Amino acid sequence: MAKPFSELRARLSPESQARVESQTRAMLADMPLDALRRAQGCSHQRLAEQLHIQPSEIATIEKRTDLYLSALRSQIEAMGGQLEVIVRFPEGEVKVSHFANSTLSPFTRA
Repeated sequence: MAKPFSELRARLSPESQARVESQTRAMLADMPLDALRRAQGCSHQRLAEQLHIQPSEIATIEKRTDLYLSALRSQIEAMGGQLEVIVRFPEGEVKVSHFANSTLSPFTRA
């Protein structure tokens, strides 16, 4: 019979537990949009309903390598998140606040 993961993890040494936790944080810090949606437990159908688009369009958006920030923001907010644009320079990080929230969905057809 399979054991719960929590029991298996409890058997690991503290060093191994720390390493697993660090790797998990690293994986969650950098993930594609489709993986982020799945990690949030959000289906194509639910997200499409919130964005008022067809579910097939979600997959198309997730495959794109070039996306409007407004479209990305709408999708992230529909998953319950908040989009921030952070620029990293050798001197430090800067949060770009130029992009104001729009009341219009970028998915709305004119």
